[in-house]
Amino acid sequence: MPPLFNPRKGAESEHPGGPLLSSARMAVPSRPLSPASSPREALAAAVGDGRVETVVCALVDPHGRLVGKRFGARHFLNEVVPHGAEMCAYLLSSTIDMNPAPAGSGLASMEEGFPDFRVMPDLESARTVPWLPKSALVLADAFTGRDEPAVLNPREVLRHQLRRLAAHGLHAHAGLETEFVLYQGVYAPGQAVGGPGLAPLTPPGGDYALNQHPAVTRYIHHLQRALAGAGMPVEAVKAEAAAGQIEVTFPYGDALQACDQHVVFKHAVRTLARRAGAEATFMAAPQTGVGSGLHLHVSLTRNGTPAFPHHEGRVLSETGERAIAGMLDVLPELAVLYAPNTNSYKRYLPGSFAPTRMTWGIDNRTCAVRVTGQGPSLRTEIRVGGADANPYLAMAAVIAGIVHGLETALPMPPRWFDDAHAARDEPELPASLEEALRLLEHSKAAEHAFGEETVEALVHLAAAEISHQHTTVTDAEQARWFSQA
Repeated sequence: MPPLFNPRKGAESEHPGGPLLSSARMAVPSRPLSPASSPREALAAAVGDGRVETVVCALVDPHGRLVGKRFGARHFLNEVVPHGAEMCAYLLSSTIDMNPAPAGSGLASMEEGFPDFRVMPDLESARTVPWLPKSALVLADAFTGRDEPAVLNPREVLRHQLRRLAAHGLHAHAGLETEFVLYQGVYAPGQAVGGPGLAPLTPPGGDYALNQHPAVTRYIHHLQRALAGAGMPVEAVKAEAAAGQIEVTFPYGDALQACDQHVVFKHAVRTLARRAGAEATFMAAPQTGVGSGLHLHVSLTRNGTPAFPHHEGRVLSETGERAIAGMLDVLPELAVLYAPNTNSYKRYLPGSFAPTRMTWGIDNRTCAVRVTGQGPSLRTEIRVGGADANPYLAMAAVIAGIVHGLETALPMPPRWFDDAHAARDEPELPASLEEALRLLEHSKAAEHAFGEETVEALVHLAAAEISHQHTTVTDAEQARWFSQA
């Protein structure tokens, strides 16, 4: 067996210092993009002094992936910044394997000839990315020919919910905490995940372990340095309980910016792993009994003052109670936004750290909504989302639930004190994508919050995923029945 994290032949770092996971020091730009009189001037300065030669203009697709084009830096500044760029509209309506929407779906399809939409860069998101040579990355938003936001543009879906929240005088702050699993080897379809050719890089039961293999420690070190070089310093990194599992937490900040950082973070995780001859996966359940989550820490402020803490002996303010009540009330109907794939629902197991019932508790990790922190740092941790969730859509579901609670003045459900998996009278999470899809299709609350077009697009993607799974013979089915049937 090759040494742990032995880079593939030719998969050397593009930075000075040789292979990424050698003992050599990974180069990080000495001067990341820094504030100037405008974001455009900051980027122009980096282009002018040679730090940036390529600008990656990236759209976030409905699955939370970065897609887009690489532009020469000067062309980007002179042409793309003022006028935008064209990309095929099917990027926001295709399945995970890039199969476009069918005719009659109302989305970009063969029926319409797959037109382009206009993509406008958001220079506020510009950052250097040390894992790409002399490159900056800028997130972008898609617009139709009528200069209206394209349907299911994830950043705009979240912005819409934040505007609804702002109408109540509230602003959302968030910190994202996610888990992923590292495997040694290169994944190929049909390969046994967890087998000799794709084995987890750490043993199971290593939660909070500090005695990691030196190669894993180097990977984490390089990842932290790369993220810091992109202006995204992590708050903490820790080993998780499952074999090969790592958890990364980012500092608290603006909700939209937290999601922007998350999709860039996932790009860095995968890129650095593959250069090292390894694979990183954000599947919710990459193996039987293994679950990776995306935990959304969310709080609200009103005129700069925390809106969740209560000042008269109770834990939560009326705003906090209504927010939690609203989130729990619509959570099953919005489950597709937290758990978008058929695999997502295999993470919800009794006895795990993933919730199975619509409960809330104080510092209780078995609940769907955990209240944690003290004083001004009091916040909710929504533990339903899988690591495979699109962060913008999951965060939008959280905010939509909060607004639902504010608008309907729902009563606060009773607090859960012990193992919420043992609850019998509390509503259950949907057990499958099929069940979640049915709830979304008939949800008046979802249509009110997101609009008919967005809900229809989400329904289309979920239905396409279900259809694929129903018609595809899997390796697991062959292993179970091939020689027995």
